[in-house]
Amino acid sequence: MLLSERARRLLFPARFFFLLAAGPGLGGCLRHDPPAEVTIINGAEPESLDPEIITGQPEMRIVEGLFEGLMRLDPETARAIPGLAERYELSPDGKVYTFHLRTNLVWSTGEPIRAEDVVYSWHRALNPDTASEYAGQLYYIKNGEEYNTGKLKDPALVGVRALDDYTVRVELNQPTAFFIDLCAFPTLYVVPRRTIEQYGDAWIKARPLPSSGPFELVDWRLNDKVRVKKNPRYWDAANTRAQLVDFLPITSPSTAFNLYEQGRADVVWDKNLVPAELLDVLMNRPDVHHFDYLGTSFIRFNVTRKPFDDPRVRRALGMAVDRQRLVDKIIRGGEHITTSLVPAGTANYNPVPGLAYNPEAARTLLAEAGFPGGKGFPRFEFLGTTAKLGEDVAVELQQMWRDNLGLNMTLHPLEWKVYLSSEAHLDYDVAGASWIGDYNDAQTFLGMFTSEDGNNQTGWKNPRYDALIHAAGEQADLVARAKIFEEAETLLVRDEAPIVPTYNYKGVNYFNTNRIQGIHPNLLDDHPLRAIHRVSPP
Repeated sequence: MLLSERARRLLFPARFFFLLAAGPGLGGCLRHDPPAEVTIINGAEPESLDPEIITGQPEMRIVEGLFEGLMRLDPETARAIPGLAERYELSPDGKVYTFHLRTNLVWSTGEPIRAEDVVYSWHRALNPDTASEYAGQLYYIKNGEEYNTGKLKDPALVGVRALDDYTVRVELNQPTAFFIDLCAFPTLYVVPRRTIEQYGDAWIKARPLPSSGPFELVDWRLNDKVRVKKNPRYWDAANTRAQLVDFLPITSPSTAFNLYEQGRADVVWDKNLVPAELLDVLMNRPDVHHFDYLGTSFIRFNVTRKPFDDPRVRRALGMAVDRQRLVDKIIRGGEHITTSLVPAGTANYNPVPGLAYNPEAARTLLAEAGFPGGKGFPRFEFLGTTAKLGEDVAVELQQMWRDNLGLNMTLHPLEWKVYLSSEAHLDYDVAGASWIGDYNDAQTFLGMFTSEDGNNQTGWKNPRYDALIHAAGEQADLVARAKIFEEAETLLVRDEAPIVPTYNYKGVNYFNTNRIQGIHPNLLDDHPLRAIHRVSPP
């Protein structure tokens, strides 16, 4: 599609040469590295490449190429398929899995991968000293929660053990329909014990870094790129399509799109890397792909700080948010507004509606909380990232809360890693947040707001909510289980409101299918690196 003259000026400003010479993620151009077969603009600089530490999508996309679990994801469906384990059996009561590892597994450095490596990796994820925010993914395992919370000190009592070099037995607390999906999630990946014990927290800097996945790490240059190459010792190396892949940490939509248009990048993930001023034009291009997936944007409150410890205040702010205005004016990608955390279309569940837009009711609630017309309400900060889309949303929220409630909010945008740290340490008042389903089940959304879950990050603790999520985990009947989840979600998004959902994500990425293939739309927006490859010369 031909672009207008205005669009051309937006896409190719005079400063473009300087972006190429000195922009973020482009230092490698000056080092004369051999060109990558596939170059991916990946968003923010990774927080870490440790599978048991990471929480964000930019990190997970890279880590999924470097390490693997007992299961892995199918590139087309994002459903779990055999990975390091070639098969498994499930006991009649649905509580014991027996995994049989492939006999040809080795690290990228040549040493064998054995069942004990799986046990070590899962114990490490649960070890309180690791401080994994995703440790809750292993709470379904017998004594997993007890070990992670310090109630039990001996990891040998956790329900995962090696029966021999190639067999892992896992005992669950109760039947868990999505456990196999968890076995394909990064927190449960197999990591190199020897390297971790030798280098401690800095193990990811070891070179060569032993990989259990289809790629191995060549280099990680901060604010430049992460480069990976095909791991020839990977058990399925014959079906790893690319030889050399670069991930560029770029958050500027204009820079990302300029690099793509110039042929210096092949794939651009995420809608926030589409220039907003060109969105209407670009959404009609054949190389811009959009699809529905299980993701929700929401506002997070730090309930440990006044006045956000009062549910009336939180509910008032929630009812003062005009979601349709956000979607129509700022987001503009066909997203659906929502008051529910769990997206519509999630398997075996109908989401519960939360707090609809109602400025009059919001003002009444705020007055009941002691702040009529916003009088006496302290100035507060909104924590977000430096991504332009997020900043634009924050500006719009700032205006809504000022106009509807008389509140004064300042914006506090941070770089990705600092933003994640601030949320994790409850160093914020109100924050923009999002969640993408780790698997297709309501548990992946609702489970993270239990009191001890590392991804809660609101300070909200509700014993009734915890009990409901626990009860849902023990309920085998899908209809009864959904009813329990509905009661829990009502507490979360309507009665207590430590979060305020705003809209469900619409996946957007851009790449030319005549050049790059192996990327398929799916409900998890997960695209395994092993399947991505170039089909024509750069």
